[in-house]
Amino acid sequence: MTRWIAVSILVILWLLPGCNTDEPGNPTTVINAKAPEEHTNGEAAFNRYCAMCHGKGATGTDHGPSFLSRIYAPDHHGDSAFLLAPRIGVRAHHWSFGDMPKIQAVSEAELKEIVGYIRWLQREAGIK
Repeated sequence: MTRWIAVSILVILWLLPGCNTDEPGNPTTVINAKAPEEHTNGEAAFNRYCAMCHGKGATGTDHGPSFLSRIYAPDHHGDSAFLLAPRIGVRAHHWSFGDMPKIQAVSEAELKEIVGYIRWLQREAGIK
């Protein structure tokens, strides 16, 4: 029960509007480096479940924002936000693409690998 209360509080805080949105949702940063071996499974899962909206290499599309933006840095959107988003969906708050639906097909193990891949991409883009 305590776990669900904590998760609920995190979700509420995560979904609250008011975050800085003065940065464009689709920066032009492109990572040309090949993902290291420890992130190849995460890259494959990202490409399978996320790239159709968030773009190859998380660069964004006209259907979803780029994750290569300081808005999605670990100190603003922690790993838990990325782990919860496919489970519960996300109300549009940093973008004008509409709400993100639930992505039920992705497993917990794949989600963890996807987050690792996204964080690697962000580090490569200078987002810490």
